[in-house]
Amino acid sequence: MTDRLRIGDVKLRNRLLLAPLVDVSDLPFRIICRRAGAAMAYVEMLNISAILHSNRNAQSLLRTSVEDSPSGVQITGRTVGEFERVVPHVEKFDVVDINCGCPSIKITENGSGSFLLRNPEKIGGMIKALKDAGVTATAKIRLGFSENNVLRVARAVERAGADAITVHARLAKHGSDVPADWKWIEKVKKSVGIPVIGNGDVRDGPSAEKMLDIADGAMIARAAIGDPLVFDRILHYLKKGREKEFDARRNMEIFVDYLEMEREGTADVGKVKRVGSKFIRGFEGAAKARDELMKKKSYEEINSLVARLMENKPV
Repeated sequence: MTDRLRIGDVKLRNRLLLAPLVDVSDLPFRIICRRAGAAMAYVEMLNISAILHSNRNAQSLLRTSVEDSPSGVQITGRTVGEFERVVPHVEKFDVVDINCGCPSIKITENGSGSFLLRNPEKIGGMIKALKDAGVTATAKIRLGFSENNVLRVARAVERAGADAITVHARLAKHGSDVPADWKWIEKVKKSVGIPVIGNGDVRDGPSAEKMLDIADGAMIARAAIGDPLVFDRILHYLKKGREKEFDARRNMEIFVDYLEMEREGTADVGKVKRVGSKFIRGFEGAAKARDELMKKKSYEEINSLVARLMENKPV
């Protein structure tokens, strides 16, 4: 089992990737996950129309840096023409991923996200538009929109020239309470010749190892929110065969780094609190501290609370 993954000409240092998480995966969050061991981290899904209309939030999220390399961005849209027009705005990224899995009604009613799974040939046209422009292109799919057609979609993605495919092993209508059906990831792997990245319920060393037995890469989503060191623990498990303990203090130190980067950027306090509350875990009084965090109204107040927690003072 190789410990490297290659997507087109992009070589990754390991086979662990951070999923593009809506309202989470901005540059500071991607950086702290990369420092913890993630080989690739994608900008959260952006609708092409927002990019083309220079939406302020979209422009902010498109920020990247040397520490964010190799870089990835995830986009979605309705038409092949949109993908042709967006190339100048995203070609600075090493990998451009097409979202064909978002189940949000707001997105699917627009004919984007998981709605695209109903038309595999259209997805293929979108991939081809990016490839014709010289872009390293991938697609992230689910098992299907309302019915499972994952093999048909995967083959269409490969025929169009995609450099890799990520399979989230649930239907669009399924929430996280429905276990991901990994047997379909294995079936996709056997049916296509491009790298297959598995997504869904990868949360620790044992689950990552099992995923990497059937796929070329493992994409981690919810497990990384508030716990970037999940990547470090998984890498340790893959190398040593045993789990490392969760380090609550180190996790809080990473939270401090995250806060500092967010303060220097453009993120609003509300978003930082929502993501930041997930970091406060693993110690006595954590629940009360999370409640206190959500009451704070400025970075100064948040920093003061975190400083007290770092000094092991109750709130």
